Amino acid sequence: MTTTGAILLAGGRASRVDGAAKPLFEVGGRSLLQRAVDAVADCVPVTVVAEPVAGLSGADAVSWVREDPPFGGPSAAVVAALRAWAGEPEMELPEWTFLIACDLPGVEDAVARLHRDRLLLPAETEGLCLADEGSRPQWLTGVYRTSALLRGATALADGGRDASLRALLDDVAVAVVRAPEAETADVDTWDDLKRARARFAQEGTN
Repeated sequence: MTTTGAILLAGGRASRVDGAAKPLFEVGGRSLLQRAVDAVADCVPVTVVAEPVAGLSGADAVSWVREDPPFGGPSAAVVAALRAWAGEPEMELPEWTFLIACDLPGVEDAVARLHRDRLLLPAETEGLCLADEGSRPQWLTGVYRTSALLRGATALADGGRDASLRALLDDVAVAVVRAPEAETADVDTWDDLKRARARFAQEGTN
């Protein structure tokens, strides 16, 4: 049976929303962080790269790490989580790992698509990520072979600090699948948040 873990990135600067804690923004009755945790509830392990958040449903199944120093960028965050996993001697590393940004209102549908489409990948493919409607890959809406992530992390200098996620995945054979806007649209600005809340209110779903 294929094993799957998840690394959730929730510790960015959020400069376009005045430094507010984006993962705690509520959309459709749940925070964006809670939506991400719920989306990967079947994964083991699940690690959130951020300071711990109180009151999170399912938090007993979640571990927390932080890149050192903080705000080192997405690659540094992923490297920190992978190092934490490698430092647990009794932990069996999963075969696949979701990399998910915690600013995606449609994260549950996105993760469901990744689950389905991963089964269709050729054996040599090492990752799958969604692309937005402009066909731009969304690397942090993806699932990757853990061995490939470890290989990419080893190749980065300074623990991945200030490196782009594309640098981490530079040597990884990634398939890209275009997905609907509802699955790839993130919350980067206050206007994005307003649109996301309006969409969920219109749909009347959680």
